[in-house]
Amino acid sequence: MTATEPTVLATSGGHRVGGRTWLTFDALVHHAVELSGVHGRRPRVMYVGTAIGDAEHFAARMSEAARVAGFDLTPLRLFPMPNFDDIEAAVLEQDVVWVMGGSVANLLAVWRVHGLDAILRRAWRARVVLSGVSAGSICWFQGGTTDSFGPELRPLTDGLGFLPYGNGVHYDTDPGRRPLVHRLVAEGTLPLSHCTDDGVGLVYRDTELVETVSETPGKGAYVVRREGDRAVEERVEPRLLPAPRH
Repeated sequence: MTATEPTVLATSGGHRVGGRTWLTFDALVHHAVELSGVHGRRPRVMYVGTAIGDAEHFAARMSEAARVAGFDLTPLRLFPMPNFDDIEAAVLEQDVVWVMGGSVANLLAVWRVHGLDAILRRAWRARVVLSGVSAGSICWFQGGTTDSFGPELRPLTDGLGFLPYGNGVHYDTDPGRRPLVHRLVAEGTLPLSHCTDDGVGLVYRDTELVETVSETPGKGAYVVRREGDRAVEERVEPRLLPAPRH
């Protein structure tokens, strides 16, 4: 793989409505490919839709978006059975893994049944760029806030833990997310947490947050830390990514 270090791009974005297509890849997906450093051939992107039950209609829309973007897209399906004899070999052939949002609790359970958690850790160390949106962001962290269990947001604390932080997604559009992150950090349920408005991404090299980026002007990233018995939030201004040409 061509990324210089183990890399994660954790986001609250990446997709938008297309012109001729139902879905198109926005700047964050293109940035994941850029982080891989691939050149001289079509980028290889694996789409993982476990969090929405491997919905075939959405995989088809992702494949169409990839065609428009000039990427070779490979869906990884675990329902009703894995679509590869050797999942690890398929993952390690990729430049980027992009994980769709949905139920992060269900995603983690199914991944662990199939050993995909360990495979993804090895892929991360092999410099396949790990990326995704919402559930596909939270999964890489210690935990975060989720509606996996019902409409009322609840904490999730058994993420993969590749990144030793909490993660808050949809920070500006779901009004329950910010106060719950603050409460969980203040009481020590979540560690220091990194959060994103919709359209914002967090770039990690190994486990260090090295940059925040955005596909939408005016959006922010946030660091929430515990001070005494309260949570303190710091806004981080992301770099605005160029709009994709497609």
